[in-house]
Amino acid sequence: MGQSFIITLREGLEAALIVAIILAYLRQMDYPKGIPAVWLGVAGAVALSLAAAAVIFVLDKSLEGRVEEIFEGMALLLAVGVLGWMVVWMKHQARHIKGRLEAQVQDALHTGSSVALVGLAFVAVGREGLETALFLFAASETAAPLETLAGGLAGLAIAIALGVAINRGSRRLKLGAFFNTTGVLLIIVAAGLLARGIHELQEAAVMPILVEHVWDINHVLSDESGAGGFMKGILGYNGNPSLVEVMAYGLFLAVTLAYFFWFPRGSARPRAPRQAG
Repeated sequence: MGQSFIITLREGLEAALIVAIILAYLRQMDYPKGIPAVWLGVAGAVALSLAAAAVIFVLDKSLEGRVEEIFEGMALLLAVGVLGWMVVWMKHQARHIKGRLEAQVQDALHTGSSVALVGLAFVAVGREGLETALFLFAASETAAPLETLAGGLAGLAIAIALGVAINRGSRRLKLGAFFNTTGVLLIIVAAGLLARGIHELQEAAVMPILVEHVWDINHVLSDESGAGGFMKGILGYNGNPSLVEVMAYGLFLAVTLAYFFWFPRGSARPRAPRQAG
């Protein structure tokens, strides 16, 4: 539940901020008739995301045995790659997003067609939605379906509420602190998903085990117990991990956190929006 909550809170707020930036710029440019086109693009993106999630979950349920383990393992590794890239990219490029979106809105307005605005909102929000669908599938591999659904809906509800409040100017959220905090949490979540994906591939005899159990403390704190299950859902806790799982978990955390905190930020400047004329 914890993983899905963090994922949808972060991804949902990113999508909400994208929409808020586009709507605010349309109002600034005195072009309110473009607002329905934005919401049409958002609706299309939501529909695409739900369809993608349905396909992923249905496909997984249709597989059995070794094929299912390989599919789940590869899906988890893909989710880790996308999640890690997204968190680090957002950390170093977030300051340019507003300018880039406004430039894209300006280009759409100069075409004189609402279709461009629909496409802009569809692509921007759809990217977040497709990522969320993949991440929720990955999170469902470490929690019960109802827990994943409950956590996902709770995170999404809070993200929407914050997005609406920010759009109306009634709430000032320290976005830098928010994205830094959720970024670290998502990196930890991704490390747990990485270990889980490796475990699935080892079960399918696709990856080597080397040492089957580096330690076994399930008799002290089982990963199926209340506290152990909670730690499994947030930290990727495993009471008896293999050597490859432990090595991958530690290396991923060390490299990704180091890049997240210390790698120099990009210096590219977004193109300034053209003045309407």
